[in-house]
Amino acid sequence: MSYKIIGDSCLDLTDALKKDSRFATVPLTLQVDDTMVIDDDTFDQKAFLALVKASENCPKSACPSPDAFKQAMECEEDDVYIITLSSHLSGSYNSAVIGKELYEEEHGADHKNILVIDSESASSGELNLAMGICEMYEEGLDFQAISEKIMKKRDDENIYFVLDTLDFLRKNGRLTGLQAFFATALNIKPIMGAEKGVIIKLDQARGINKAFARMCEIAVKEAGETEKKRVIIAHCNCPERAVQVKQEMEKRASFREILITETAGVATMYAGDGGIIMSVEG
Repeated sequence: MSYKIIGDSCLDLTDALKKDSRFATVPLTLQVDDTMVIDDDTFDQKAFLALVKASENCPKSACPSPDAFKQAMECEEDDVYIITLSSHLSGSYNSAVIGKELYEEEHGADHKNILVIDSESASSGELNLAMGICEMYEEGLDFQAISEKIMKKRDDENIYFVLDTLDFLRKNGRLTGLQAFFATALNIKPIMGAEKGVIIKLDQARGINKAFARMCEIAVKEAGETEKKRVIIAHCNCPERAVQVKQEMEKRASFREILITETAGVATMYAGDGGIIMSVEG
């Protein structure tokens, strides 16, 4: 059976996967003051960061319409998986669910197999799920088996954040479950994770380098047996930091694969300049 993986634009694909016909993305729209930015392949990260830096206001995002998701489902493939960022961060998941309903109203529920997945994460977390689906097809599993396994992987996956600033998350009201943090003058960096899609604070460290080391320590401890697990590190305009985190993870444990990708628009908006988002496969 042929398959398609459709992400919202918080699915931060590697450069190679952007050219892979098995993948497609449905863009969110970003807004900085009166400037609208479509989070598609025209997104210019440096220009967007400059817009944000020059503005006194926090950038905003708008999720794709249900019809945009429905149109993405109008593909030739028999099996379709739609992966969205956490429903606690965006309305993208709900929009995709409605898009699926619209598709099935027009074509019938048996026309093709469609699974909508709330990743309960973002960015590298979405990508780890997408790559997991590809590997299951290579193993010869069918849609039903993959649907069950990928939801368990979602539940077992861990995601971690170390950001230079929490201003974007705080101003956008995305820090539910995370105590307000005002220790910038002391250079204290929180290490964050997610619990069922809700951002939580795991620890803190003084300085970005110590924060990365502590994040990796926590990640390795929570990963358990690491040899069969993949790590994906997404960075916002800081490739050298991504390499630093990769080396720190390699020093602490053996993983089957560690990939680095770059944030597109949505994750750039939340992570901010210099932020790192890391996921460890479930």
